[in-house]
Amino acid sequence: MQSLAQRRSIVAARAGAAPRAPLRVSRSRSVACEAASMQFIKGIDEPTVPEVSLRRARNGSSGSAQLLFDNPSIFQASGEAGDITGLFMIDEEGELSTTDVKAKFVNGKPQAIEAKYNMRSSFEWDRFIRFMDRYAESNGLGFEKK
Repeated sequence: MQSLAQRRSIVAARAGAAPRAPLRVSRSRSVACEAASMQFIKGIDEPTVPEVSLRRARNGSSGSAQLLFDNPSIFQASGEAGDITGLFMIDEEGELSTTDVKAKFVNGKPQAIEAKYNMRSSFEWDRFIRFMDRYAESNGLGFEKK
């Protein structure tokens, strides 16, 4: 069987043109991107996987995501790490963030963190879904419709 370069040389010779140098095709290697992560304090990934509830307007123009972290590891981190200033969702496209973050306490001890991310356009919705796809892939998660 002839290679692509050999066939091009034959076609060029039949057409009366000088044969070209063989064409080298290199296949690009797939490069693994950084895993998507969620952070309450910039630079410190939160390993606790949240329960995510999505709501979307009927016309698709807006929506919201509620993320519930049950007993997140950030509570065990010492105060030296810093203050929780929001939820930062970081992936290869950039960063999504919300400051609508609330801690829930039971008997005076922190139990959970609830974050709400509002999306005001279909573009923001699609961007959040792309982030969640990457986050799910990097954490071995799936989707369950209720």
